[in-house]
Amino acid sequence: MLKRFLLVLASASLLLISGANAKDSPDTDLVLLTENFPPYNMAKNGKNFAQDENINGIATDIVREIFKRAGISYSLTLRFPWERVYKLALEKPGYGVFVMARLPDREKLFKWVGPIGPDDWIMLAKADSKITLETLNDARKYKIGAYKGDAIAETLAKQGLQPIVVLRDQDNARKLVNGQIDLWATGDPAGRYLARQEGVSGLKTVLRFNSAELYLALNRGVPDETVAKLQAALDQMRKEGRVDEIMAQYL
Repeated sequence: MLKRFLLVLASASLLLISGANAKDSPDTDLVLLTENFPPYNMAKNGKNFAQDENINGIATDIVREIFKRAGISYSLTLRFPWERVYKLALEKPGYGVFVMARLPDREKLFKWVGPIGPDDWIMLAKADSKITLETLNDARKYKIGAYKGDAIAETLAKQGLQPIVVLRDQDNARKLVNGQIDLWATGDPAGRYLARQEGVSGLKTVLRFNSAELYLALNRGVPDETVAKLQAALDQMRKEGRVDEIMAQYL
C-alpha cells in the first residue's frame, strides 16, 4: 500500500513539474486570432471563419514567417466579430490578435510586435482628376464615397462631410471611375488592393488625413522573451526586404 502511495505521489509530482515547465516556457503554443481585413488578413473562402492554411493576406504571411523564424508554434483562426477576438486576446493568457492599430489607450493592455504595416486614411481620386486637397475640410464640396459602418465613414459623418456609403468598399472604385463620386475615402493599402480586385488602376492619393501602424497584439501574460524573439524575427525580415516583398505580392 505504501509503495503504491509513493508511486502515485511521484507521478503527481512529475505532472506538476511538467505543467510548470510548460507554463514557464516562452516557446509554448500561442493562439492567434484575426478577422477579414483585406489585404492584411483574408479567409480564402471569403467567409467569416477560417483556420490555419485557409487564411492568407499580407499580415498573415508576415506573421507566419515571423513565427517560423522565431521557432515558436501557434494556431491561427479567423473569425467574426472583431469585438470577440479583441476580448479573447485581452483576457486569455497565450492569446494574440492581429492586425491592430497601436493606439495610446491600448498601449498598456497588450504586448506588441511590429509594426507589420500601415493603416492610413486617404482620399483617392481618378488619375486625371484636378482635385487638390490641403485639409479634410477642403473635401466638403465634393461627393465622397465611403464604406458603410466603417470608422472612416463614421468620422467623416461626424465632421459633417456626409459621405455616400456603400455596402462593399470595393464598389467605390468603380463609382469613382464612372464619375458617380469625386473622391473615395478608404484605407491604405486596403483601397489600392480593393481597386485592383475590381480591375481599377491609376487612382491617386490626394489627401492623407489619418495615420496609424498595425501590430500583432499579445496578451500581457505572454513572456517577454517570446515577444523579444518575435520582434527580432520581424526586424530581420524588414532588414532583408522580406516585408516589402510580401506586401508587393498583394499590391
